[in-house]
Amino acid sequence: MTKKTAAKKAPSKKKTKKEIADLKFNRRREWRFDLPLPAEVEGKLPQGKKFKETITLNNISCQGAYFCLDSGVVVGSKLNLAIDIPDELSGSKNLKLLLGGLTIRLEEPDKREKKQGLAIRFNKKFRIITDKKKK
Repeated sequence: MTKKTAAKKAPSKKKTKKEIADLKFNRRREWRFDLPLPAEVEGKLPQGKKFKETITLNNISCQGAYFCLDSGVVVGSKLNLAIDIPDELSGSKNLKLLLGGLTIRLEEPDKREKKQGLAIRFNKKFRIITDKKKK
């Protein structure tokens, strides 16, 4: 008769404090892609004045995006984005993705550059258009 041995457990890798903190505080439901995409954002400031600004997205997901802005928007501001779709994805067709959403998070402005980081949550409506200006 042979003696049965217990199955060996895989060595458990202890998580670092940073990994635990990331798991604990990362409430994102979707993957974010760190893609520096050029875009234009427009909206209204709290005083009612309209603005339009050229930006670069820091990251994007199917539900929202993060970028820095010079204009002083507030949480709840409605913004519209026009994102340039890279030629590699559009087949060199000069396409723009148009979508809107609400500002859901603001960060303290950078003291040197005066830019404020913000997160936007997209609404469900979007359009893809041909950009005749892009060369």
